[in-house]
Amino acid sequence: MKDSNDPVEPGKAADKAPGKAVGGAKGPDELRQQIQETRGQLGDTVEELAAKADVKARARARGAELKGKASEAGHAVQDKATEAGHVVQGKAVEAGHVVQDKAVQAGHVVQDKAVQAGHVVQSRATQAGHAVQDNVPQPVRTAVTNAVQAGKRHPRPVLIAGAGVVVAAGLLRRRHNGHH
Repeated sequence: MKDSNDPVEPGKAADKAPGKAVGGAKGPDELRQQIQETRGQLGDTVEELAAKADVKARARARGAELKGKASEAGHAVQDKATEAGHVVQGKAVEAGHVVQDKAVQAGHVVQDKAVQAGHVVQSRATQAGHAVQDNVPQPVRTAVTNAVQAGKRHPRPVLIAGAGVVVAAGLLRRRHNGHH
């Protein structure tokens, strides 16, 4: 077995390219071909080393990669913000409907209270009317009833008489208050 540190036999060139057997060229054409292959491999190796050593190019490539990732992240944030905006808008519409429903309910409560108050006022007015009617003597009630019926049959004289009563009441009030 040969040690890798053993010297190469004279007349045989060592070819260190992968997949090549160690041995010398059998002629000038084969030597030229080996040199050409070695130059090509060496050129590829130099290009790889140059690419690794080109910090600016690597930084630009990494910057472009990071820019792409940042753009993707920005779009994701924008999508989430849009989605959140739609959720907020939905909640606002829902809240508006709740407020509207409560306002309608409050309106119904107020309307019911107003109707109840109207019934109370109407009932008390009816009671007052009955109290007055019960306390007015029968001859006065009969005279008023006759006057109302006559007024319905002949409205013009009743209007004139009514105007006279209003004037007389005004004069009596002035006299009563001390004005002549």
